[in-house]
Amino acid sequence: MSQFWLQALQYYGAAAGTLAALIVSLNLGRKWTGVGFVIFVTSSLTLIAWGFLDDDAAGIGTQNLVLFVINCIGVWRYLLSSRTRSAKSAPG
Repeated sequence: MSQFWLQALQYYGAAAGTLAALIVSLNLGRKWTGVGFVIFVTSSLTLIAWGFLDDDAAGIGTQNLVLFVINCIGVWRYLLSSRTRSAKSAPG
């Protein structure tokens, strides 16, 4: 793969991860936190690809395999799980 595409993957992954961290840290509510986790997922996927396509970045690829799973849990929890949404809106 050309250096241009490897750098594009690297910098997109870094920028997306930074944006996602900002969104999650602002605590703007369930929907926005979920959006942050979706962006984290795209960052992880990109850094996995970069990590295993660049000879010197396998550690980042491996780390992002784990982060990908964690970020998918965040997407599930904040955007997809009806249980956590209904528990919050239930009277009690």
